[in-house]
Parts: sequence; structure tokens; C-alpha cells
Amino acid sequence: MNPKLSNVVLKWLVILIACLAMARMGAAQQAPPYLLTLQDAIQKGLQANLNVLVAGTHVEEAEGTRMRRLSAALLPHVNAQAYANMQNRDLRAFGISFPGIPDVVGPFSNYYLGVYAQQNIVDLQSYRGLKASEDALNANKLDYQEARDLIVRAIAGLYLNAQSASARAEAAQSRVTDSNVLLKLARDKHDAGTATGVDVLRAQVQLANDRQALLVAQNQLKQSLLTLARNLGMNPGAPLELAESLRFGLINQPAAETLVSAALLTRSDYLSLAIQREALVEQQRASHARSYPKLSVNGNIGGIGRSIGGLETTGLVQGQIDFTVFDRDRDGEAQELASRVKRIDDQIADLKRGIEEDIREALLNLESAAEQVDVAREGQDLAQRELELSQDRFQAGSANNVEVVTAQDELARAQENYIVAVQSHVDAKFVLARAMGDTEKNIAEFEKKP
Repeated sequence: MNPKLSNVVLKWLVILIACLAMARMGAAQQAPPYLLTLQDAIQKGLQANLNVLVAGTHVEEAEGTRMRRLSAALLPHVNAQAYANMQNRDLRAFGISFPGIPDVVGPFSNYYLGVYAQQNIVDLQSYRGLKASEDALNANKLDYQEARDLIVRAIAGLYLNAQSASARAEAAQSRVTDSNVLLKLARDKHDAGTATGVDVLRAQVQLANDRQALLVAQNQLKQSLLTLARNLGMNPGAPLELAESLRFGLINQPAAETLVSAALLTRSDYLSLAIQREALVEQQRASHARSYPKLSVNGNIGGIGRSIGGLETTGLVQGQIDFTVFDRDRDGEAQELASRVKRIDDQIADLKRGIEEDIREALLNLESAAEQVDVAREGQDLAQRELELSQDRFQAGSANNVEVVTAQDELARAQENYIVAVQSHVDAKFVLARAMGDTEKNIAEFEKKP
């Protein structure tokens, strides 16, 4: 091929590849943002979180341990054996020596094929050990649920932070819009000769401050979405938007005593400790059963002969009783297990008090935050009304825009107070959902739209 023609073709191929890459990048940039709901975020977080994945493997491991103990102690063991021998024997080595008989006999061969079986009939120690492993499996399942509850609470908190950041960005954008309107009003009045240059300058300063606050709020929103995406296992660079905005919603608040009683029946960490205690009690029983007799049956059946065709049937059935005559180790094991039971009893008592504290604190925060929301909403309405009145006075020429700027600052504080109050109330609901147990279900129930 002509070298010049080859260079031209290569050049156009490079241009084509570059165009395709730019088109792909443009398509990626124009991809619509992913609308993320709270429940969607929770599901993604549960699928991606390492602690939940590790807790799941612990459940699988405990299931394997239970199966091993069941197989080793209580199920029959069956194995087969076959061999073929070709051997010589030195009779003198066994003390056999007779005149006329050679010292070494052979070679001769024999064949064997047999099946061996063993079954424990009574083995209380192994039975109690199996029960302990079953309790350990159930405890691991509850620990897995506890890991899920903790992640659900954490993801809900991150989603709430993003909602609050979004609400702050929206409030900041609304203040920039109002400042633009007020700046135009100040310029119009200045052009009409009814306002001074100071009024225009003051409005410009307020607009600059509001634009600065908007930039900060928008950056905080982007950071909160970045953190949320990271914890959900999503690509941090993927466009993401919240499908649910920050909102206030009251919930029914039963008596603390009712919630505490219900929580003790549903909190996975509390139930896990209780089952772990049951497992320790089974281990104590297994330790005590070490001195009990063990009854087992074993036997075999097979054939042996000098040739394959000459195998003769042989077999054995045997009952066996084993018991420990002296075992000092049992006293040390009993002391170890007793100390573990005492330790877990203390943990259960402490967690029970902690659950009650969490529930009562969440109820107090819910009540206080609800009152704060009412006050903040009233303050926001009053601040908005103050801004409108001061704007009317400035437009009518009865005052300069100092009142307007002051009212704008008051509105910004009132909006922030309202966002903080609503965020506190929602967070208190999440805390209560966690304290009650079955966090995912409770959050979904609390977040239902009225």
C-alpha cells in the first residue's frame, strides 16, 4: 500500500476513535440522574456493606459446625475396606522353629473386602454439644440481623443528611431569588430617584452573601451524595438525586413501658445474648455428662480368602460401654463455663437497661423535636411575613432597605431553624426504630406518608 495512503487511513481511524470516545463521554454526561428512595438506599447498603457480608459467612460457618457435630456424634459412621496381600513370613522372628520347617514361608496371598459401621446409642455429652451448636447457630443468625439493623440505621442517617443538605440548598436558592428581586427593586427606585446608592449597594452585598451561601450549600449537598453513594456500593461519579425530600411527619408514641417490653422480644442483640446463654448452659450440661456412660454398637461384615473366588464371609457385632473413671479436667471446665454464664448475665442486664434508655431518650427527643418544628414553622412564617412587609415599606418609600436586609437575615435563620428541627425529629424516629428492633420494618412504617 502507498505509504501516504496508509498515513491518511491511520489518521482518519484515530479521528474516528476519538469521536466515538467523545460521544460516549457525552452520553455518559447526559445520562439522567438516578432517583434514590430511602428504601432503595437501605437495600443497596445491605447488599454492599462488608459487615453484613461477614456476618452472613458467620451464619454459614455455624451451620457447618452444627452439621459436623451431628455427623461426628449422633449419625452412623460407615466405611469400607478392601486389600490384597502378597507376603512372606519369618517364622523364627515369631519364635517358631521346628526341624524340617523353613524359617521363611511364602510367598502367599490373601484378599479381603469388608464394610464397617458404628453407631452411638447413648452419648449425652455429644447430644448436649449438638444442642449448644444449634443455639450458637441461632445466635449467629441474630447477630446477622443485628448487623443489618446497624447498617439500616447508618444508611438512614446518611440519607437524612443528604435530605437536610438538599433542603438547605433549596432554601439558599430561594434566598438568592429573593435577593435578585430586591436588588432589581432597589435599582428601579434608585433610577426613579426614590432610593439612594447605598440602598443599591446594600442589596448587592446581600445578594453576594446569599450567592456565597448557595455555593456552600450546593457543595455540601454534593459531598453528602458522594458519601451516600460510597456507602451504597455505587460509583461515586454516577449522577444521583434524592427521590424523597426532607419532611415532617408525626407518629403515634405509645408508652415507654410498652415499647420496652416489645423491644426485648424483637431486639436481635438482646435475643442473641439470651440464646448465647442457653448455649453456655447446654455446654455446662455436656460437661457434666462427661462422667456418664456412653453406649455404642459397632460391627463389620466382609469376606477373606486366598483368592477372589474363595472369599469366606466373616463378621462381627459388638456392643460397647465407655465411661470415665477419673477426669480432673471437668472441674476446670465447669469453672470456665460458670464464669462465662455470669459474664453474659451481666451483659444481658446492662443491655436491657441500655434498651430502655434508648427508647425513653428517643421518645423525649421526638416530643421535643415536634414542638421545635411547630415553633420553627411559626418563626419561618413570621420571618417571611416580616420580609414581605419590609419590602412593601421600602417600595412605598417609607423606609430604606435596611429593614429588608435585616428581614432577609431573619428569614435565613428561621429556615435553618426549621430544617434543623425537622432533621432532629426524623433522626429521633430512626433512633426509636433502632431501639425497638427490626429497624428496617420500623423505618418503613415511620416514613409512610400520612
